[in-house]
Amino acid sequence: MSADQPAPHLIDPAVAPLIDRLAAAFVAREALINQCHAEHTDAYRLFHGSVEGRLENESGLTVDRYGELLIVQSFHRPLQPAQLDALAAFYAEVMPGLILVYNDRSQSNSRIANPLSPEQMAIATQPRQCQELGVNYRIQARHAGQDPWLFLDMRAGRRRVMQEVAGKTVLNLFAYTCGVGIAAAKAGARHVVNIDFAESSLAIGRENAHLNELPTRPRFIKSDFFAAARQFSGIGQPKFVRGRSLPPFPKLDKQAFDLVFLDPPRHAKSLFGVVDVINDYSALFKPALLSTAAGGTLICCNNVAEVAREPWLEQMQRSAVKAGREIREFEWIYPESDFPSPDGQPPLKMVLLRV
Repeated sequence: MSADQPAPHLIDPAVAPLIDRLAAAFVAREALINQCHAEHTDAYRLFHGSVEGRLENESGLTVDRYGELLIVQSFHRPLQPAQLDALAAFYAEVMPGLILVYNDRSQSNSRIANPLSPEQMAIATQPRQCQELGVNYRIQARHAGQDPWLFLDMRAGRRRVMQEVAGKTVLNLFAYTCGVGIAAAKAGARHVVNIDFAESSLAIGRENAHLNELPTRPRFIKSDFFAAARQFSGIGQPKFVRGRSLPPFPKLDKQAFDLVFLDPPRHAKSLFGVVDVINDYSALFKPALLSTAAGGTLICCNNVAEVAREPWLEQMQRSAVKAGREIREFEWIYPESDFPSPDGQPPLKMVLLRV
């Protein structure tokens, strides 16, 4: 690999700063990329523009490799044609053979705005696969949703899970496409349960399972978080609330898991409850904690940048006391170096709790 740039006279002065930033980011990642390849990983971030514009100095631009795909996304303003052409030429030079798909997500609600030709759309919607730590995952540049099917900043969390789970039972809450659950099964977990309310996400999780040789087949349960976690924890989920009948939900027995992984979205609302990781993480934490076996491990995630790490941990410690459980020790898990954070406070916070 080389980050050598085209001869200066071939670079449009209007895009030269962008190419300089892409090259600097690539050089900074060369050691990580070599490590990834040695670990059977071909999915990583090549350029990480931050919300504030401080990281890698191109606010809102991300470039991710997923196997043979190079997914470019802009979140604040669209890339100009000359910028996109220059970006494509740069990566064709330093990482030849990748298939580039550009998603402009600078419009409201982060919806993909830029149309593709029929030929380009056929490429973008073709199912492919990537690999992380020897685990195969389904990936597609464009699909019915908007987010990639594998969040790359969660690699450190999946790595830590794989180090923990041999012979253990695992509960993966807000499983999305079940990356954590598949990694756990690949690493030798005895029993894995994935919970998510979206059947479309669980369907990708099942595909992920089929892409791997797993010693045990994971379980996939379509359920609202609150209904599932309250039943596993022993709190219980009534069928009626204030005289109103709740939607049907699967009947689950009380069960304590050796490892529970809790990765909620920023905000969601259903008839069962409200997910609000800024103002009420405790509503999620308590049933997850009570679903964790004594002496077990609970890994909690919070992806909201404005939530400070230490107060968030203190909130969970208070919640544990109220629930009659003890957090015996904790360990911060940080995103790996393709997600740089100059102030040491990455937006994604992960903490491993021994309970």
